[in-house]
Amino acid sequence: MATQITTMEEGRGWPLTDGLTPVADRIRERIQRAGKRFHANDNIQEFVEEGELPELEAEVAEKMKAVLETLVIDTRSDHNTRETAQRVAKLYVREVFGGRYVAPPKVTEFPNAAGLNELMIVGPITVRSACSHHLCPIIGRIWVGVMPNEHSELIGLSKYARLIEWVMSRPQIQEEAIAQVADLLQTKMQPDGLAVVMEADHSCMQWRGVKDMDSKMTNSVMRGSFLDSPELRREFLSLLHGRISG
Repeated sequence: MATQITTMEEGRGWPLTDGLTPVADRIRERIQRAGKRFHANDNIQEFVEEGELPELEAEVAEKMKAVLETLVIDTRSDHNTRETAQRVAKLYVREVFGGRYVAPPKVTEFPNAAGLNELMIVGPITVRSACSHHLCPIIGRIWVGVMPNEHSELIGLSKYARLIEWVMSRPQIQEEAIAQVADLLQTKMQPDGLAVVMEADHSCMQWRGVKDMDSKMTNSVMRGSFLDSPELRREFLSLLHGRISG
């Protein structure tokens, strides 16, 4: 077993290694030392050092190759799967699970100079994620309702999509995903009310088990005035009528 030589990283209080310890173990140790969790849908960017993502990608590729070999797939002579491990590693680390390893997108908030206090609806925003139970694709749409006040910070339309993509690009279950989206938008904008509705197809239902191609899941999160006011909630949902499953 290789000897691990550690020093304390300035300003962070977690150990650096000589590079012999797998990068996944180094990142995991930092998280555990900080007393934080690292669930599938958590963002762990603050514990990933510069230059470590390519290392992590290489580790994933190595382990994915072992998975393919265990499935008795000839990755040496089969031209279709020779580079599959590397492609899957890049897919997971850089794309499908990329929201775990990168900082949130930079979003400029603007003051509500006009004192807007009427319902705004943004959507549908197409979202892509992966079910954390089977790592199968989730493809769907999100609508966001915002009831601003004079103190709210407003964001540009494209920024909704960027923030939502950052949350969804992690292994998720739909119920938790839209709660995370709501928490993030509430923090950014501080509106009187916030509503998020998501409708999605789940490949874990379509590829396996019952193999039902028609089932969709729709759920919502209501905050603030959307939760307190049945009238506002009805207005929001009525404006979405015909758009969901339409």
